[in-house]
Amino acid sequence: MRKLVYYVGVSLDGRIAGPGGEFDFFPQGEEQQAAAYSTWMNALYPETIPTAYRAAVGVADESNRRFDTVVMGLGSYRPALDNGITSPYAHLRQYVVSSTLKPDTDPAVTVVPSDPLALVRELKGEVGAGLDIWLCGGGQLAGTLLPEIDELLIKTYPVVAGTGISVVDGAFDPTVFDVAERTAFPNGVTFTRLTRRCVV
Repeated sequence: MRKLVYYVGVSLDGRIAGPGGEFDFFPQGEEQQAAAYSTWMNALYPETIPTAYRAAVGVADESNRRFDTVVMGLGSYRPALDNGITSPYAHLRQYVVSSTLKPDTDPAVTVVPSDPLALVRELKGEVGAGLDIWLCGGGQLAGTLLPEIDELLIKTYPVVAGTGISVVDGAFDPTVFDVAERTAFPNGVTFTRLTRRCVV
């Protein structure tokens, strides 16, 4: 069965964005350090680079390796939309969970007005689908979809935001994940892959 994988950047205090949706405060380190980190991440997950930027970072011709579908909330979709880009991940199937976004925003984007859990369960159950589903954000959507999140791919940046959008914003529901791998980079970023602990 396909997995739902939450891949996201996070501050030390668990924020994926500032209170206004800002994400430019995540430090990248010196240019050489940032380049080494970005090259490593982009090679691992090239499909998470927005279509418009894939050529600039050298992954325009890369095949999707881990994901063929992206699910995001309106807050994650909004930065592209504000820049006139209605199909930010044209190389993936795109779903935006929103009760206010017009359903005809872009023919390549499926707007899901309600029940994202049903959507994800349907996507996970697709027969013959080989790649996983990327949960792009945001925090409230992650809180709703927590029962279906199988893996976390967390990029932890060495900064404290103080306030902002939580990585998971939902009801109190302690859910244990096990660390499968962890890589530290010279620019201070730590990448951790965690898998949901099976309860027997």
